[in-house]
Amino acid sequence: MKYSKQRELIQNTVLENRIHPTADDVYNMLKPIHTNLSLGTVYRNLNTLVENGTIIKISMPNGSDRYDGDLSKHDHMVCDQCGKVFDIKTEGLLNIVQKIENTTDFEVRDYQLMIHGLCHNCKESKG
Repeated sequence: MKYSKQRELIQNTVLENRIHPTADDVYNMLKPIHTNLSLGTVYRNLNTLVENGTIIKISMPNGSDRYDGDLSKHDHMVCDQCGKVFDIKTEGLLNIVQKIENTTDFEVRDYQLMIHGLCHNCKESKG
């Protein structure tokens, strides 16, 4: 991958912001400082970073894709009220994947688990 200053800025923004930012979030964080940056450039570079395995794209049904700089195997929880995305480590799923492979003769190459619910803050405010 050819070096690009804008791509480096975009990658660093994802890596430094553990909020699982959307493309719009990345754009809004960088635009005040880098006035020549376009939203299209952010999208193109995020896609390039995903294709090269530098960051992870989290597909969000009924919402904007999110991006994650944590390349370790982990899954996510999303709060249905505030929309925040949280990392979770789910080592126990490896046993389930092995059972699926053993009982179905299906080779699992990858998976993404998204758990929906209410985060602590939203649960507390609901009373």
